[in-house]
Amino acid sequence: MRKIEYSKVVQRKLRTLRSELIEKFGSETSTETMTKVMRDIHHLGENSEIGVNIAKMYDVDTDYWYIFTAHNYFIYRIEESSIVVINMFNEREDFMLKLFGVSGRTQESIDYWGE
Repeated sequence: MRKIEYSKVVQRKLRTLRSELIEKFGSETSTETMTKVMRDIHHLGENSEIGVNIAKMYDVDTDYWYIFTAHNYFIYRIEESSIVVINMFNEREDFMLKLFGVSGRTQESIDYWGE
């Protein structure tokens, strides 16, 4: 089993997510959501390839993968003895544009979200 490591960016974003969930929905919902997120990420240590290989999905040169859970994309890299979760994006963010300068959004998605 590989060890799970979180970048400082992800650690900060997880704390922010927890705070926002408490503020909007209460501590019970926050705890349930954060438990789901951490459980899903923990499964990467057992099977690192349960996520989506970004290189294959989007035809970009990268070793990043992502897993989608609780309305968030968690971008990670598989290393020899660990999984490094390097970034986290809300489902409304175009993570492909932010990471690679390539839009992963369809016109239908842009029309729906009004962005």
